[in-house]
Amino acid sequence: MGATGDFSGIHIINGPNLNRLGIREPEIYGHTTLAEIEAICREAAGDVPLTFRQSNSEQQLIDWIHEATDTAAGLIINPAAFSFTSMAIMDALKMFPRPVIEFHISNIHRREEMYHHSYMSGVVTAVLAGLGARGYGHAVRALIGMIEDEAA
Repeated sequence: MGATGDFSGIHIINGPNLNRLGIREPEIYGHTTLAEIEAICREAAGDVPLTFRQSNSEQQLIDWIHEATDTAAGLIINPAAFSFTSMAIMDALKMFPRPVIEFHISNIHRREEMYHHSYMSGVVTAVLAGLGARGYGHAVRALIGMIEDEAA
C-alpha cells in the first residue's frame, strides 16, 4: 500500500446479526461464517494491517467508525439492517474523509422493497452488493486500490 499520511491499514465493520452467518438464512447469506469471512479478508489484505469487527449495537458501530476516522486509511462497512434505519451511522460515515465501501452479501435490490434504500449509499465512496461472502475479498482488494490511487 502506498503512503497514507498518518493513517494505516483498513477497518472492516460488520453490523447486527452477522455474527450468526453460516446458520442465519443460509438461502440468502450462504453457509460461510463470520470467522471464515475474516480469514478471506486477511488473505486479501496481505500485509496491509486490518482491523475486523462485528457488533449488534448501533452505538458500538458508531464508536468504531469514529476510531477508524482517526486512524484508518480506508473503511469497509456492512451495516446490515442498520443500512435501512440508521441516520446516526450515516452521519458518522459522513465524517470519514477517505475511501469507504458499503458491502452487502446479498443483492439488496433483488430483495423486498424495504431493503432497497440504504441511508449509507449516498455518503460512501462505493457500494458492493450481491457477491456473497467471498465478495468481502473483492471489497478489500478494491479498497486497497482506492487508497493507493488516492496516495499517488
